[in-house]
Amino acid sequence: MISKKLEVEVVEYSFEELDKTLQHLVNVAKENTKKSYAPYSNYSVGAALLLENGQVISGSNQENAAYPSGLCAERTAVFYANAMYPDVTPKVLAIAAFYGGKFIEEPISPCGSCRQVLLETETRYKQDLQILLYGENRIYLIPSIKQLLPLAFNEQNLKK
Repeated sequence: MISKKLEVEVVEYSFEELDKTLQHLVNVAKENTKKSYAPYSNYSVGAALLLENGQVISGSNQENAAYPSGLCAERTAVFYANAMYPDVTPKVLAIAAFYGGKFIEEPISPCGSCRQVLLETETRYKQDLQILLYGENRIYLIPSIKQLLPLAFNEQNLKK
């Protein structure tokens, strides 16, 4: 038997320690929580995706009474960016959540489905996508979605 340890690289910041671009992304993600449609969970998530051309794409979670039919904030932003700017590389994705009348205290992390889509985005553009996870107490900057999805299913798994 061989045992392997997988580690995650996360850099922790306060809001004030972020550069102006990342502060702006966090603020846009927080603002996008107001655009969420979350009547069932009351858990509003906002995303802000910075593209290589400087555009910032907004996303928010969209729920549905038939729960699997909804979509997360991260995927709404990425899919919109892919549809509108298919040749422009995504650089940084900021994510924030609002629940119980306030922003959550600890950084929010993407769900498994979003992690898979974000990994495919990195693969598609052949460049790391930084992930900025907002919490009132701290903010995490992760250099690549690969950090959050080790041993991922990818195109290599589809080859015979």
